[in-house]
Amino acid sequence: MNANIPSLLSFVIPSLSLAAAIDYPQTRKVDVVDELHGTQVADPYRWLEDDNSEETKAWVLAENKVTEDFLNAIPQRNEIRKRLSDLWNFERTGAPKEFGGRWFFSHNTGLQNQSVLKVSETLDGESRVLLDPNTLSEDGTVALAGFEPSEDGKLLGYSISRGGSDWNEILVRDVATGKDTGDHLKWIKFSGISWTKDASGFYYSRYDEPAPGAALTQKNEFQKLFFHKIGTPQAEDKLIYERKDQPRWAFGGGLTEDGKRLIIHVADGTDPKSRIFYKDMSQPEGPVVELLNNADADYDFIDNQGDTFFFKTDLDAPRRRVIAIDVKKPAREQWKEIVPQGKDLLQGVSSVGGKLVCEYLQDAKSAVFVHGFDGKLVREVSLPGIGNAGGFQGWKTDKETFYSFTSFTDPGAIYRYNLETGESKLWNRPKVGFDGSAYETKQVFVPSKDGTKIPVFITHKKGITLDGSHRTLLYGYGGFNISLSPGFSVGRAVWLERGGILAVANLRGGGEYGSEWHLAGTRLRKQNVFDDFIAAGEWLVKEKYTVPSRLGIQGGSNGGLLVGACLTQRPDLFGAALPAVGVMDMLRFHKFTIGWGWESDYGSAENPEEFKALIKYSPYHVLKPGTRYPATLVTTADHDDRVVPAHSFKFAARLQECQAKDGPPVLIRIDTSAGHGAGTALSKMIDRIAEEWAFLEATLK
Repeated sequence: MNANIPSLLSFVIPSLSLAAAIDYPQTRKVDVVDELHGTQVADPYRWLEDDNSEETKAWVLAENKVTEDFLNAIPQRNEIRKRLSDLWNFERTGAPKEFGGRWFFSHNTGLQNQSVLKVSETLDGESRVLLDPNTLSEDGTVALAGFEPSEDGKLLGYSISRGGSDWNEILVRDVATGKDTGDHLKWIKFSGISWTKDASGFYYSRYDEPAPGAALTQKNEFQKLFFHKIGTPQAEDKLIYERKDQPRWAFGGGLTEDGKRLIIHVADGTDPKSRIFYKDMSQPEGPVVELLNNADADYDFIDNQGDTFFFKTDLDAPRRRVIAIDVKKPAREQWKEIVPQGKDLLQGVSSVGGKLVCEYLQDAKSAVFVHGFDGKLVREVSLPGIGNAGGFQGWKTDKETFYSFTSFTDPGAIYRYNLETGESKLWNRPKVGFDGSAYETKQVFVPSKDGTKIPVFITHKKGITLDGSHRTLLYGYGGFNISLSPGFSVGRAVWLERGGILAVANLRGGGEYGSEWHLAGTRLRKQNVFDDFIAAGEWLVKEKYTVPSRLGIQGGSNGGLLVGACLTQRPDLFGAALPAVGVMDMLRFHKFTIGWGWESDYGSAENPEEFKALIKYSPYHVLKPGTRYPATLVTTADHDDRVVPAHSFKFAARLQECQAKDGPPVLIRIDTSAGHGAGTALSKMIDRIAEEWAFLEATLK
């Protein structure tokens, strides 16, 4: 720990007097009432859904002014920001990928808003900048959303995002010259780039151009799979597959490594059940074969050996397994099990060097095993400790691969892994000015309301006394089959340095223990997720890590819903809340952009039974006037077209209306030229985190 950094506990900020001085904007209310299944539902701030109206824009400016005035009065805000900037200023290199003898990897010198893409003719030789997103905008708000070199390494397909939007544009760059070819594709979301073997073009998915002014709010439906031939305009791209009868289906097209078949992964929103179709590339005008069309499980294509396709699936295996299907004999009784389900979750499988690398979660911690394509265990990968491993990508002919490893207190490193010997060698370790050895992480299992044991990672300075005096931040997500694993964060490192405790809860609804764990936190069972999070908070108080007035909660997106639901259900348990880009109106989320795709987790207000469950916890609807809610800093962004900012706008307006007169501050911070999170400029991230930590220090007493 830096001895010059004061303890988190040394600050005393008169937050309540600051709160008393806050003059919230007077937000207009409208008489809008919907009747849903015989229930009258008021929506007094419906007008804030129009992000293009001058009135909404004026409201955003007024709310940001109030929030900025409050944050400016917190003396340690600038100190926190400086420490974040200093700690973030370290060189970072991504795992390299080889294409045609060239090596491609991301790199950041320290405080660059966006990491650049570099290329080298040899793995450890001199490299050059191939693409610098920082030159694409003055404020760093154009991000490199993805990239894929052609197999021969001569062309680079890359996608960019502007202002944090999910909308991407795909461009192509000549690797040798570093100049773009002129290919420019638009109106792309949720799509990869899959090159043909001869680099003549690539497959991608797109939507129709939205109506003028509606790009950030209009429903995203009827995605189509296209082929783009290099050197031709997008208008001439060949339509490969669409389903006019299935507006919700989304298509991910990728060629097998041998180039002989195009695999089409079909998704229906965020429903984990998927379909797999394919097209035989020896028959360009041939049909699309519907290999797996029952949507009875999740199927993740791994690789093929000739006519045999390998999949990771949860069919009859909630913790997942690997199966093989001969597409010439596709009947289910002909399927073969390659790697059976084990006691731990099979999180991911990659094919590299003629082997299957299986990444497992053991109580949310990584374990990695290497198998042959016959399913026989080759070895366990010896990892550096308790943490999160990822990577293991490459080609069938590779002799080695790369993986990263990190933990809550260790920024980790990238390792070269020899697939023949099983030896790991350090390839790159960043030099960060943070002493992780001064902290410890332990995992506890907290009983939820119904007795289910919930894993919680707790990280803090070594040797603390459990006397309830510590500011504690409880983080969670709990949805969409997503797992929370140990990982390093500069922002969290600063929180720990300043004396804070970090607790990360692995809630039901996530993917930590497979499909059963996920489904236990969905639809009519969504309340389980909130009960789990509340139980974790109660346990932290019971064990004297903290007290309610010093317990903060944080989550983003679905985690923003989590925080919104819990602060409304148990306002007495928490001292402060940081809901980010949250889903706050559970009755109308399906009406915007890709929101309809979340019904697999949430259900829909169109269904009478699910409506009854949704309205009971919908954060916007359950707020009660005169209640003393925790200090709250809602955060969102004007270009968030995943969870549209109207959710946060309406929730913040209603929360300010309902907050008790003597209650702590409830504010909203609306970022500009930013989106749901991915690709956010580093300078904006530093500003936001500094303000969040300063807000917590000012309000957790």
